[in-house]
Amino acid sequence: MVLEEELATLMASAQGGDAVAYRSLLKACLPVVSAIARAQGVRGEAVDDVVQDTLMTVHRARASYDPSRPFLPWLRAITQRRTIDRLRRAGRRPREVNDPLAYEAEVDPGPAPGQGLEARDRAAALARAVAALPDGQRQAVEHLGMRELSLDETAALTGRSKGALKVNLHRALKALRASLTQEKE
Repeated sequence: MVLEEELATLMASAQGGDAVAYRSLLKACLPVVSAIARAQGVRGEAVDDVVQDTLMTVHRARASYDPSRPFLPWLRAITQRRTIDRLRRAGRRPREVNDPLAYEAEVDPGPAPGQGLEARDRAAALARAVAALPDGQRQAVEHLGMRELSLDETAALTGRSKGALKVNLHRALKALRASLTQEKE
């Protein structure tokens, strides 16, 4: 609220012809205009262009400001319009991008370094642990857990009852958890 009151007072004085108040107003508007432009997606040197365009518009339109109304919404509306104008102009012309920081800050969409190795190591450890299980447990894990077959399909393939498959799967998961935990440590 302090900034709003200060800017409104300076603008009213500037409308009355006070040149010192007008210069103070423009200086006080700089960080506000910059922040609004950045919040709308303007980057780099383009922010300075938006600030300059906005201050020129404030200069041309200062007579249209109503001192009985808040100043910041008036300034925000002008800044948003100048920002949109700048983004439109930038979008229309082809440009060459030479921004070293953009390359450094760009997120690599691929897997993180070493992630593939870790996944292969985990898969190999799981395969070894499953292979070490007794036949009934191994079949339950392979069919129900890895191939995601239903109990009926697995019972038909293995010749075991659904109850036996459930027991085998439960025991296999318990054994795998213990085996893989020991291997991690």
